[in-house]
Amino acid sequence: MRERLGSPSAIVALSVLALSTFAYVTTESLPIGLLPLIAHDLGSTASGIGLLITAYGLVVVLASIPLTRLTQRINRRRLLCGLLAVFVAANTASALAQDYQTLLVSRIVTALSQALFWAVVTPATASLFRPAVRPRALSILYAGNSVAALAGVPAGTWLGQQTSWRAAFLALSVIGLAVLVTIAILLPATPPGTSDADRGSAPDAGRYWAIVAYTALAITGAFASYTYINPFFTAVSHFDERVVGQLLFVRGFAGLIGVFVIGYLVGRNGWLAMTWVIGVQAVALAAQWALGSNQIATVMSICVSGFALAALSAGLGARVLEVAPSSSDLAAAGTSTAFNVGITVGAFAGSLLLPVFGVRVTALAGTLFTVAALVIALAEPRLSTRRRVGPSEALQPAALTQPVAH
Repeated sequence: MRERLGSPSAIVALSVLALSTFAYVTTESLPIGLLPLIAHDLGSTASGIGLLITAYGLVVVLASIPLTRLTQRINRRRLLCGLLAVFVAANTASALAQDYQTLLVSRIVTALSQALFWAVVTPATASLFRPAVRPRALSILYAGNSVAALAGVPAGTWLGQQTSWRAAFLALSVIGLAVLVTIAILLPATPPGTSDADRGSAPDAGRYWAIVAYTALAITGAFASYTYINPFFTAVSHFDERVVGQLLFVRGFAGLIGVFVIGYLVGRNGWLAMTWVIGVQAVALAAQWALGSNQIATVMSICVSGFALAALSAGLGARVLEVAPSSSDLAAAGTSTAFNVGITVGAFAGSLLLPVFGVRVTALAGTLFTVAALVIALAEPRLSTRRRVGPSEALQPAALTQPVAH
């Protein structure tokens, strides 16, 4: 029988925190499925509703690190409860919005809470568990992301279609409120800086910045292709439009498997696991580009790329807790920023290439970005700053995590 993950209260708290990641990811992407309903109701355009997603991502990119710096002295239970209170209020405001401007403002407020949420939730979750089982716990936490893509956005879209788009946002507010109450009861009020999860177990600035760089490049590669997967299915692989939803569901399920696989691998050798995942993504995107006209090859390649993207996303938390050169919150904010930069740049790069070269080239662009990420991942050990410190310093990693007095 496998080693016990943690106490019952810790497992319940973990489940609720995973539900919070589900709620945030669903909220971020929900306007995609509800686009025509929102546009018609508020008298807006498709591009205007699309801006709700673009602006959301831009706010997360710009606000993650500054907000994390401002709130470092607040204990995580109080901070998470405050963020979830903002989440509930902003989603309620979205549901009640009578014009486009109000909806945009409420989305920006939600994005501000999400910018800080990703920096806090990983170390908060890690602090509930022993170091030996933390990678498994984090894989469960990040399963919420994959379930959001697999079921959250489709369920929200269905609810909006059956009732009103406003009902979908209200439902997320209810979920957020339930999570808020549970976290307030179960999450320990640990003072900042007192948990071993507040700093890297092997602080290494060189490896950390390598992780930031390969994350941005690998996510750029993933989203250069994934953003335009629908037209790829129909124009290159010649699938009927009616089966696209089923194909995306299969891809999402493969991603869910990837989350749990990386939870076991990253705890054994984090660098090797992440390098392997990036290599798998490069091969999958290359196969999608080269064999895209073959439907079987396309299904296999998009499942493997979905597996790799989800595994990469979930594995980042464990790597941050390993090599964070200062506080784990700030380190998580940095990788979250890199991740969102990758989403934005990938979608933008694809939009530039598509009208000139056709949709097939988006998979080739994704491959090239991912290969660049793989080169950095392979070089990560050589970039280590711990290799260049003396033996006495290497025995005192905690000293590297202390802030410098000014």
